[in-house]
Amino acid sequence: RRALHRRAMTGPRTAITGIVLAGGQGRRMGGVDKGWVELAGAPMIVHVLRRLAPQVEEILINANQNLERYEALGHAVFADTVGGFAGPLAGLHAGMTHATREMVVTVPCDSPFLPADLVDRLHAGLVAKRAQLAVAKTFDQPHPVFALVRRDVLPSLAAFLERGGRKIDAW
Repeated sequence: RRALHRRAMTGPRTAITGIVLAGGQGRRMGGVDKGWVELAGAPMIVHVLRRLAPQVEEILINANQNLERYEALGHAVFADTVGGFAGPLAGLHAGMTHATREMVVTVPCDSPFLPADLVDRLHAGLVAKRAQLAVAKTFDQPHPVFALVRRDVLPSLAAFLERGGRKIDAW
């Protein structure tokens, strides 16, 4: 067990900030704040934090409601700077402005079973392709809210949002 822990510590995690995206309105769930929906006796956000914490050096939470509840989890919490619940890109944008590491990884607050090696796999893809970002994919289906992004793309993202862009795929 100690060898496994040491190996994880030597990976890319020291250069990565984890951003949990909890800024949505939960419209498809009747306006419920998805991070606080319980699963197996704990809010989904707690499950996500348990899975993400060993994979990154720091964690930030992007939320636009219930900020005090999220702050009680012990991580920095910040709201979108782009108004109107602009979606995951607004959360990524806000997270990148608060992150202190070279890269950020985003995960949604309602993904309690995210892979324990998500960051390693995204990092391997990013390095292999010499890319600015890597997105999780299941077969042919991309999952862009699970992304590893170099912070130096922030000016491009800010410009896209300023022009009214909101769709991850379009950016």
